[in-house]
Amino acid sequence: MGRVSGEGERGAAVVDGRPWYVANELLAFLIEIVALGLLCWWGFTASGDVGVSVLLGVGTPAVAALLWGLLAAPRAPFRPPLPGVLLVKGLVLGGGALALYGVGHPVGAVVVAVVTLANVTVAEAFRRPAPGGAESVRGTAAP
Repeated sequence: MGRVSGEGERGAAVVDGRPWYVANELLAFLIEIVALGLLCWWGFTASGDVGVSVLLGVGTPAVAALLWGLLAAPRAPFRPPLPGVLLVKGLVLGGGALALYGVGHPVGAVVVAVVTLANVTVAEAFRRPAPGGAESVRGTAAP
């Protein structure tokens, strides 16, 4: 479980013959980008003062991206244990869903939250080492 096995039948990268894993990782990346966009949108609409709006619209996603890059990205320089990574993911990705709620789209916020939760759950479940000490997907490379 979790080893990169090269290319699948149609030339797409797969993990242990599971093209859905690659699709889930692509979805994770899209969710991260959307979360930053939603934080930006919320920031620009959160205040009637132009200076505060610009500060929040630029600063909120910048801080989120910095936290993500330092602590939650696959090659983060300061990657904490799993509970810490999940906390950062919850703050950034959950913050995106809350931001969508904050701009007046509660149903969209619930959809974003549910898709995000499902994606993170699947991604973390399949990054775990296999019983017996096999290496996890994170950090492995094609032979």
